[in-house]
Amino acid sequence: MKKLMFVCFLLTCSFMVNAGQTLSFGIVPQQSASKLARLWSPIFDHINQETGLSIRFATAPDIPTFEKRLAAGEYDLAYMNPYHYVVFSKTPGYQALNKARDKRIKGIIVVRKDSKISNMKELNNSTLAFPAPAAFAASILTRSDLTQSHVEFTPKYVSSHDSVYRIVAKGIYPAGGGVLRTFKNMTSDIRDQLRVLWTTKGYTPHAIAVHPRIKQSDAQKIQQVLVDMEKQIAGRKLLDSIKIKGFVTASDHDWDDVRDLNIQLLSNRQD
Repeated sequence: MKKLMFVCFLLTCSFMVNAGQTLSFGIVPQQSASKLARLWSPIFDHINQETGLSIRFATAPDIPTFEKRLAAGEYDLAYMNPYHYVVFSKTPGYQALNKARDKRIKGIIVVRKDSKISNMKELNNSTLAFPAPAAFAASILTRSDLTQSHVEFTPKYVSSHDSVYRIVAKGIYPAGGGVLRTFKNMTSDIRDQLRVLWTTKGYTPHAIAVHPRIKQSDAQKIQQVLVDMEKQIAGRKLLDSIKIKGFVTASDHDWDDVRDLNIQLLSNRQD
């Protein structure tokens, strides 16, 4: 009986240790939480199966809240936009693991398909929709191109890429900012009502990064599984669902092109 109780005790301790090792993987809320969970949870299941780790899906209700959680280091791993990585690689010290293969992130400005607007200058003195102030490609890059084109506009922040597309499709605002990946992921009933008016210059895409508290050996396992996904039929299907060809290993200096822009939107929060 004592041996049985001892075995049960060890099993209980083992379960508690493993339960305590569940890692949160935060996904930037470009789209609704339900859609992101549907797209990313199977990928986390795949990583768990390949590594023996336990990763759970996490996000935030909007991009500013996601930024606060990154600043606080709440996520063990995170898929974050390029500017987020530049900021939060300093504090709390997220470290790059992966980025999308053969991809440069570009912002797009969309209008209704039946809109008579044919160039950015025709948006002068309009109110335009954007996901959030620090959404890199969908807001920062698109707003910058509008400003450089001497277009006066009032930004309206609507929390997600999907919200931008829906609002523009409904004709509430004449145009809005997004990125091609989320645009392609939008349901056809909305996407088919829109067209891309403008595309920005490309930059290093989103980072998958890990908090420094996570063991390096675990981080390397996750990094390698992500790289290997496109070599497997099941993995390629999962990648297709998030409109990414594949992942490659990444280094911190990969985002120097974004650092060179010297964006200061989140500098106060970081300090």
